[in-house]
Amino acid sequence: MAKKADLLERAKELNLEVSEKNTIAEIEAAIATASTVDAEAEVVKEEKAAAKAGKRSEKSLREAEEKAEKEARKAAGDTSSKSEDTEPTRKKGPVPVTRPRIERRGKNYRKVAELVDAGKVHSLAEALELAVKTNPVKFDASVEVHVRLGVDPRQADQNIRATVVLPNGSGKTVRVAVFAPEGDHAAATKAGADVVGDDDFLKQLDKEELNFDVLISTPQYMPKLGKYARLLGPRGLMPNPKSGTVATDVAKATKEAKAGKVEYRVDKQAIVHLSIGKVSFGATSLEQNARAFFDSLQSQKPGSLKSAYVKSTSISTTMGPGIKVENVVS
Repeated sequence: MAKKADLLERAKELNLEVSEKNTIAEIEAAIATASTVDAEAEVVKEEKAAAKAGKRSEKSLREAEEKAEKEARKAAGDTSSKSEDTEPTRKKGPVPVTRPRIERRGKNYRKVAELVDAGKVHSLAEALELAVKTNPVKFDASVEVHVRLGVDPRQADQNIRATVVLPNGSGKTVRVAVFAPEGDHAAATKAGADVVGDDDFLKQLDKEELNFDVLISTPQYMPKLGKYARLLGPRGLMPNPKSGTVATDVAKATKEAKAGKVEYRVDKQAIVHLSIGKVSFGATSLEQNARAFFDSLQSQKPGSLKSAYVKSTSISTTMGPGIKVENVVS
């Protein structure tokens, strides 16, 4: 009876019309038939679902291919239509031609560039005479020296930075400010300082009034300039012992700055750039300034350097062509 009760419970779950009046065999047959029908219905349902999913996957795949093709055309700059009925679009006008760099220069530059042999290396005197002749501008241009070094600026002992006093000056009017105790004000003013002060000078910095090109300070006054580092540092105006702008004798430092003392340092590409004067100086005066710079640069050669100190040297005027020079510094 227990078996028949279980079978009746199972039949009830399948919604079969059987009762206790039916035999066990009849109930088992009804359950078997119902189970077979349910299994077949489940298979059909799964097949329909798979077929439907397959259609969606095919459509998604096609859309993905079209999107990838569109992105590839966009990256290649192809904006023409892919329809067979439309003609591909083409940019109007002639095909652009890239001209040589010399042809993209101004008329005056091309004229003076004919005087320079790009493959020839000149002596210092020849290069300076040629630089004076190849000034393409009407104003009194600066004459610049560019030296490519074999140092690594990331190394502390190879980060070249120094000052040099040009015998004939730099040709620029230098405005000097002195930040020192009141007892040094008279000497600094006599030496030619344009701005002299202590606490009143800090008030000018608070207003960001930077009416000077060089700032000289005494060592004991340097801590007071700490709060202005972000103002002075990026402009190259922060006093530094290596550049000679931190000095106890502010009068001497002022005279040197006024006389043509300039600072040079190697950049991230291991190149030193320095203006050694104006075209109006003449080749002789320019050579004296250049010799003073090269002597100073030679004295800064790092002892740990194993490769060549100077790789190449060139001279040019403002907006003028470059002239290769024999390496004066070894």
